[in-house]
Amino acid sequence: MIKKPYISPSFSYMPLEETLMVAHKKKQLFIGIPRETSFQENRVPLTPEGVSVLVNQGHEVVVEHMAGEGSFYFDNDYSEAGARIVYDKAEVYKATTILKSAPISLEEIDLLQTNQVVFSPIHMPMLKHELLEKLISKKIIAIAFESIQDEEGNFPIVRSMSEIAGNYSILTAARYLSNTDNGKGVLLGGISGVPPASVLIIGAGVVAEFAARTAFGLGASVKIFDNSIYRLMKLQNNIGRRCFTSVLDPVILGEELKNADVAIGALKPVNGVTPVVVSEQMVSNMKAGSVIIDVSIDRGGCFETSKVTTHERPVFKMYDVIHYCVPNIASGVSRTASRAVSNVIMPILQQCADAGGVDELILTRKGLRNGVYMYKGSVTNAPIAKRFGFKYTDLDLFFTGQS
Repeated sequence: MIKKPYISPSFSYMPLEETLMVAHKKKQLFIGIPRETSFQENRVPLTPEGVSVLVNQGHEVVVEHMAGEGSFYFDNDYSEAGARIVYDKAEVYKATTILKSAPISLEEIDLLQTNQVVFSPIHMPMLKHELLEKLISKKIIAIAFESIQDEEGNFPIVRSMSEIAGNYSILTAARYLSNTDNGKGVLLGGISGVPPASVLIIGAGVVAEFAARTAFGLGASVKIFDNSIYRLMKLQNNIGRRCFTSVLDPVILGEELKNADVAIGALKPVNGVTPVVVSEQMVSNMKAGSVIIDVSIDRGGCFETSKVTTHERPVFKMYDVIHYCVPNIASGVSRTASRAVSNVIMPILQQCADAGGVDELILTRKGLRNGVYMYKGSVTNAPIAKRFGFKYTDLDLFFTGQS
């Protein structure tokens, strides 16, 4: 026998209070994009497509005249996306958030406003004590592109630029092997009956992986050196094929360099400096007309003969070996690089607005906090503080103390 449910006469349907999460009030952003005049920088940190998204969400974007022309984004593209084009750089720096694709320069420091937010790369070898002092005095919130992490702990902008550098290094090597640029006239991939060129890659990170993919795709023979067995195994798994790999044994490396047509330097820095693993003697034993692409040059380079070159004069010869040592390789394909940077920066700006401002997002998002090297008068990057003798403030502890 099924019992009927019993309802007490005292039972009543009384409404209960519901606890709702209080949402942050969205903040309207005022974003400024200046034209870069240093570091041979052709990239722009926000494409017209990214500007359009932000403007349609109620944010204001001001772009300096010709800021995007290095990436073939013109003033008309930005104005149609809703940005305001200005001809005075000082007008751009009235914005509360500044986006730069090159590091902050001393010439721009005086234009910065107190408590401004600046997203830009940092170039450790070019940093100056005077520049940092002025950032401190103006209480700037400075965020380094390359140190921003995503939810998985990866560095999305660094990875994108590394992928570009890997691809571009092989295409550049193919160019300088050809007669067009006074090379010795070797086709990288070879043809039927003619063996392919030999490509030697030093390093097994993201740059090396994409260099290897491109070299294999063109039909070259590839050999990879690194001191990490784990990275070598991971690289082979990622590219999906077996290839010659070796630890960085100087004897084996020297012998293989003698036969290499192309040598790519893609080692990761140790304590901010790339270890030199190829001596001048090793370079002198390489074949005449062979090509060195030192992708690691921005942190010193891994070839003893390397010295910084520019996009205008990208190569020099030593021991009849062509050296390409341009530090800002991604700027050579600036439109692709700009889109990659914009794809990362635009969502971060949206999150800043949704969170109620940059301060609130820094508090809640550890990956963004990792990129902050200057915060309202405090140096929050330990290597920078140690190098220039400033007091270091741990930003995690700083926010913990305020919460």
